[in-house]
Amino acid sequence: MTQKHTSAQPVVHARDVTMTYGDIDVLHGVDLDIHHGEVFALLGPNGAGKTTTVEILEGFRRRSGGEVSVLGTDPERSDDAWRGRIGLVLQSWRDHSRWRVAELLTHFATYYPDPRDPAELLALVGLTDHADRQVQRLSGGQRRRLDVALGIVGRPELLFLDEPTAGF
Repeated sequence: MTQKHTSAQPVVHARDVTMTYGDIDVLHGVDLDIHHGEVFALLGPNGAGKTTTVEILEGFRRRSGGEVSVLGTDPERSDDAWRGRIGLVLQSWRDHSRWRVAELLTHFATYYPDPRDPAELLALVGLTDHADRQVQRLSGGQRRRLDVALGIVGRPELLFLDEPTAGF
């Protein structure tokens, strides 16, 4: 069951989260609470488990142990309504390369009940002049800005950014 969060309860809550791949321990008892309005960053060297932690919180990866609640729901038991409440900006996402920028953003907007206006988003991320360009023809930085626009088109309550500075 999806619940609306209150200001008192954390938007993200994790206790003793573990992750193992065979005999390899990747996460060892991760604990964190993130409250509404906070900006939270996971920092660490390559292989420290940052992406694994984020993927568990987003519901893309099943944890080995521990307790997780994101927007009042365990991501492992999430539904489409819950997924519509979060936004994702992935580290590298290279699909839909032949779509035109405005077409792709307009298409993604159709998946949300109250999306942001694609033209306003293009202006916000500085891609108005590239609206008719194929995604594969964007520079790396332009592609990252499109990724951000795709992540916020649905007016998410919570936004996950994996490697947010890459390509900017």
